[in-house]
Amino acid sequence: MPEAIQVVLGVMGAYVLGSVPTGLWLGQRLRGIDIRQHGSGNIGATNTMRVLGKRLGSVALACDMAKGLLPVVVISAVSSWPYAPILCGAAAVAGHTASIFLQFRGGKGVATSTGVFLGLCPVPTILAAAVFALVTALTRMVSAGSISAAIAFCVIVWALPNPWPIRVLATAMALLIILRHRANIRRILTGTENRI
Repeated sequence: MPEAIQVVLGVMGAYVLGSVPTGLWLGQRLRGIDIRQHGSGNIGATNTMRVLGKRLGSVALACDMAKGLLPVVVISAVSSWPYAPILCGAAAVAGHTASIFLQFRGGKGVATSTGVFLGLCPVPTILAAAVFALVTALTRMVSAGSISAAIAFCVIVWALPNPWPIRVLATAMALLIILRHRANIRRILTGTENRI
């Protein structure tokens, strides 16, 4: 199969995989609950954990991360074009945030982005995860941890000798995550944000 077709199929597959609303489907199939009607209304792992409990929340988190990691790993194994993993990673995040199964609505992209960057640049991702854990522990707000981790990740990627395409994607993903958290930012500033 020509490499160009492999990349196109890879990007399409990454988008479809990213579109799978893990937390929503877990709630509907296993508990008969639409998590969009509870908690924050978000389909991501944090609201899944809040509504369905830690066990299913952890499953949703692992699956959402896998949605980002698997396309990057698979396309890296079959394509020699250096931009293919970046495109597939971006497509996976696009799927999660604008799912074909949810009329192009979706989650905030934090877990899926984490999976993508674990495949593309693991060291900055692990350091950003540490920032997430620290800020979340101090504030008891997952949103504050996510926003802080996105900013830290972007700074670390630019500080280390990473290729320009990865720097651009990291910046775009950080901006997307912050944009998707704008309601959370307003609640943080007014002291009404949900805590864990």
